[in-house]
Amino acid sequence: MSNQTVVHELLEHYRAGQRDFSDTTLRELDLLHLQLSEIDLSRADLRQSRLGKTNLSRGSLRTADLSEAILWGTDLTAADLRGAVLREAELSGAVLTQAQLTEANLIKASLSGANLSEAKLDRALLIEADLRSGVDQQTNLSSASLKGANLSYANLGGALLYRANLERASLCRAVLVQRSPQSLLVTDLTEANLQGADLSYADLSGVILHRANLLHADLTGTILHRADLAGATMPDGTLHD
Repeated sequence: MSNQTVVHELLEHYRAGQRDFSDTTLRELDLLHLQLSEIDLSRADLRQSRLGKTNLSRGSLRTADLSEAILWGTDLTAADLRGAVLREAELSGAVLTQAQLTEANLIKASLSGANLSEAKLDRALLIEADLRSGVDQQTNLSSASLKGANLSYANLGGALLYRANLERASLCRAVLVQRSPQSLLVTDLTEANLQGADLSYADLSGVILHRANLLHADLTGTILHRADLAGATMPDGTLHD
């Protein structure tokens, strides 16, 4: 069966009201600019498929394999991606507001400019992921592995990074506090591992860094006004009072 036929049949079934396409093989297919909200693609094989600008909002892609898939600008609002494999996937500009990505594999994925507002990425693997100018408010990255990730210019205001591993991550000029007339959203980096991280010129005003590891971190030009560093290991190895 040709790739074009597979896509045509999927669309025909979807338009007829079918939503369950779990365990389907859709590898290396062109699925661009489609309306597939609330679709169930749990455990589907979508490796190297092209889903740019497709609407997958409120869909289920739980434990689906999206390795090297193209998802630039894709609408994944409130989608269930728990345990999904998105290794080296292209998610630049994707909308992942309120998406569930708990324990998802996003190693070396590109999420630059992605909207992750209120997304759940706890225990996710984001090793060497590109999150430049991405993330957004109140993202849950608790216990996530961000080792070597690029978070330069990212908006982390109000993000939860409790026990996150940010070893050798770049947070150059990242914003970790979000001010508005209504509220002050402060980032929680309690017990986070920031060993060797680049925090140069980042704004950490009021950020919670309880018992965080900042050994060998670059704090050049970093704003630490009223940051809570109680018990933190400083770049020179000393413990902050």
